[in-house]
This record gives sequence, structure tokens and C-alpha cells, in this order.
Amino acid sequence: MPGIFLVEPIFMVDLKFHFNRVKSYKKGRFTGPFFIYNKAMKNSYIYLFFLISLVGCSKAITPVDSALDQQILHFGNGSEPQGLDPHIVTGVPEHHLLIAMCEGLTISNPRGGENLPGVAKSWTRSPDGKTYTFYLQENAKWSNGDQLMASDFVWSWMRILTPSLGSQYPDMLYYVKGAPEYHQGLTDDFSSVGVTAVNDYELKVELTNATPFFIKLLSHYSTYPVHKDTVLKHGTIDDRNGQWTRPSNFVCNGPMNLKTWELNKEITVEKNPLYWDASNVRLNEIRYYPVSNESTEDRMFRAGQLHVTNVVPLEKCPVYIENENPDLRIEPYMGTYFYRVNTNHPVLKDKRVRLALAYALNRKQIVEKVSKCGQIAAYSFTPPGTAGYEPDTSIPFNPELAKSLLTEAGYEDTSTFPVLEILFNTQEGHRKIALAVQQMWQQNLGISVQLVNQDWKVYLAREMTGDFQISRAGWIGDYEDPNTFLDTLRPNRGNNKTGWGNKEYDDLLAIANSTNDQALRYEYLNQAEKLLISEMPIIPIYTYVKAYQISSDVKGWYPNIIDTHHPKFIYLER
Repeated sequence: MPGIFLVEPIFMVDLKFHFNRVKSYKKGRFTGPFFIYNKAMKNSYIYLFFLISLVGCSKAITPVDSALDQQILHFGNGSEPQGLDPHIVTGVPEHHLLIAMCEGLTISNPRGGENLPGVAKSWTRSPDGKTYTFYLQENAKWSNGDQLMASDFVWSWMRILTPSLGSQYPDMLYYVKGAPEYHQGLTDDFSSVGVTAVNDYELKVELTNATPFFIKLLSHYSTYPVHKDTVLKHGTIDDRNGQWTRPSNFVCNGPMNLKTWELNKEITVEKNPLYWDASNVRLNEIRYYPVSNESTEDRMFRAGQLHVTNVVPLEKCPVYIENENPDLRIEPYMGTYFYRVNTNHPVLKDKRVRLALAYALNRKQIVEKVSKCGQIAAYSFTPPGTAGYEPDTSIPFNPELAKSLLTEAGYEDTSTFPVLEILFNTQEGHRKIALAVQQMWQQNLGISVQLVNQDWKVYLAREMTGDFQISRAGWIGDYEDPNTFLDTLRPNRGNNKTGWGNKEYDDLLAIANSTNDQALRYEYLNQAEKLLISEMPIIPIYTYVKAYQISSDVKGWYPNIIDTHHPKFIYLER
């Protein structure tokens, strides 16, 4: 930044026009000099002004400005990722990284709708809908140059279904014949599972029932192949801490390769020349920044350090809406913000207590006064309208009913009710929601609540081991179907961290997913949803919107309800 020049004798010449041009070119990123100078020296100082301004501008070039020629996307990724093993991780930050570096049989369509070819260039389905045959891209390779073959999927699917791996996503493959039995240890013979390499480029998959959403779920990272030799070189098939995901070891098959990983600072991926569709990949690098502080991320965007933010600070969203911020995007998002309840807790195992907590929350007030960015109060787990599904459920805001339920549960004197803890991961928005919930429970029920904030990895570990009472949670659909929500709360599902299980609920979902009649299927799903809400192992709060900021330089980025943006469709252009 140039310094301040004071020149005598004092005579002010109006350079406002030129000064504003410089400021508008780098608005908010440049402080120009202030000139007071002699009229006789006017021309020389005007020249000096522009010379110094030019130097000042060159020094103020931001990552976003320099990214155009280099095709480097700077991406706000929210949190430090849990890891990069597609068979172990569960979060959105990990999803962003894995769709760049690895690829499954299909990929999500960036404009929404049916999935597009990935490693599988095409596929066929039997008339009864139970058998799929996938034909792989002959030029699909691993990033180390090895040929990618159908047998890689067989081994990888065996890995995620291996019980000792402890994956939270094996149920994504439970629709495959024999997969639940193998994962639950009822058999150790993987040949009984319906996935077979017919030859190097042909994969046969047999399902237990016709599954309307099967192709859609194959774009999820839990179904991705992993490189067998690399995994086993750095650990065992069920090693959760294998070193194969480190930058110097990582081998995968997506459009980008892992280049560097600086903990809590930056992860960089670079274009993979061996990707089967590399000719259509225009980005050279993506740099992911784990910025959990929303205000910091907002400042980084405005300073030209990010092309895309993960979120918008809650207090900024209404301001940006009012000021018509051209970089702001608020789009439909197939996700639900909710609180998990540990139903194994001595107090919370009573559904009357869980219902009381749910009925004491004013969701409308939360979305209007706290989140304030277009979110919609949630009265079901599945977002209304998901693939045409409309859940017929309600959760009343009724403090009197809530108090009476606590009384029924034995807490007429709420001073005897134990102090509850709300666990949430580090992010200002989560803290503000938790504060609102804390106040409502104290005011409407007379109970005390403590807030417990943990970083992303610790938060996930505590949820996984059941070390929580109430925890903030969000579920973003893995594919466009209501099953992606309701299935997570069935027994033996890795993402069912509530401890809740209900046979009638499980049976309803099993029946629903065995029929191709969509109207009948949705009727069964709705019955399951009503049962879920009547038991309340989770407390829905609001339906997400995707609120973020994005530079106008980013092209090929299309809104879609699962917020999946495959890197090969994205490029930078002024």
C-alpha cells in the first residue's frame, strides 16, 4: 500500500474522479494516497499519483484476481476434515474433497435430475429391476497409473461391509443381495454378496428388491472404489487409521489429485492428468480452507481470498438481502437441521421427555429471529417436497402441553430435572441456535441447559461413541429420495447415533423399498415418518437453505438441492 504524501504550499486539486476509479477497481482492498500540492507541480504530481496507484494496485492483487489465468479455485470448506477415507468419513467438508479426488460408478448431475456416467460409462437393468450390469470406462485409471477394473469395486465394497472397519455408511449397500448379512457377521463368505466382476470392465450387481433410487446413491462417496494395493501397503483392510490417505501416499481416481494438506490451514488438490475425462477438466487446482469462524470467512471473501464461502454469518444474511448483495446465493437445499437425542440416557429414554423438549421450541421464532436467512421451520425429518414426497406430520409449539408431559414423566418439580448438555461443533451459527434453544427450554420448561462446544473431529467422535445427551446435527440428503433421511434411523445404521430403534418403523421402510409403486411407497414412508415424530429420537428445527457467497468469476456452478458441484464442470472466467 502506498504511503501518504503531504506536499506544500497547500493548494487542493480535485482528484476525486481518479481516486474513485482506483477505489472502485479494488473496492475495499486499496487505500490510495492523499495529495496536497502546488498548482505549478500539478502535472508531475498527477503522474506521480497514477504511478503510485499502479504500484499500490499491483501489490493488492488478491488470490481471486490471480486465479483466473492459473485456474485455481479458492474454496471455503467450513471445518478441518475428519479424514479422506471414503469408507470412514461422514461429513460435508469431506464430501467436497472426495468428489474432487475420487469417483464412483455415477456422478450427480450438476443441474439436478438423473445421475450421469462416472467410472461406469453405461449400465443396463433387468426387467424386474433387481440386476444391474455396469460397463466401465476402458481408460479409467488410478492416479498412480494402474488400470481401474471391476474387481476394484468388488474389493472396495467388501471393505466397507467388513464389520471390523466400523464404517457408518455400510447401509448404503444394504440393498445389494447378501450385503446386510455379510456386514452383520451372519456370514463370512463374500461370494454370497451380489457384486461380481464379470470381466475387467463389466460389473454385475444383484439387489434384494427393485430399488428405485439405487443409481442415485452410487454417486455417494461411501460407494467409491479405493486402491487395494495402496490401502494394504499402509495398513489392513479394516484399519481406520491407515496412512494411505496422506498426501505422499494417496491414490484415487477422480479429476483431482491430493497435492498438500496443511492441518487447520489449507488442503490443495491439483488436476489429475490420468482421469478418464481429463480433457474436460479446466481447473488446475482447488484450495480448500477449513474456516469454521463465519465472520472470518466472510472477511476473506470480501478481501478476495475466496471464490466460494461455506456459509453466510447469521447477522450478515438479512443485511446482504436488504442491500441486494450480488454475490449472495440462497438456494433450496435438501437438508434438515435437528437435535439428536441420546435415547440411552436415563432421563431421555422416556419419550414423554423427548416430546416435551420438542414441543417447547418455537421454530418459527428461531428461523425469523436467529437464523434469518430463509430457513423454513421443520415439522418432519424429511424436507417437504423431496422427490415429490410431502410428509403429513406436525410438531406443535405448546409449552403447556410440554410441561404436562414432563409432569407425567415424574418432573412436576422441574428443579429435580438434571442439567442437560447440548453438544455442538465450532461454528457461530450453531452457538446462536443453541443459545436460543437453551433459553426456550429454560423459559418454557424451567430446566437448566449447558452448552458444550467442540471442534469437528472431537464432536464427531463423541457422537459416534454416544458421549452426549443432546447434540446439534444436520442431515443433507445423499441422493434425491426421502429414503436418504428415514433410512438413517433404522436399527443397525451407522448414522443412527440416537440409540433408538423401532421394529414397526423398520418394517414400514422395508415394505416401502420393496415396491415400485411410488404412491404406495410414499404412503408407507409417511406412516414411518409419523411414527418417528411420535417417538422424537430427533428434534427437527428447520429445513436448510444453502446460503453462501460466490464470485461472479466462477462458471459452471449450478444450484441443486444436494449442493454437489463436480469439479470437472467448474472453471473461472471474468
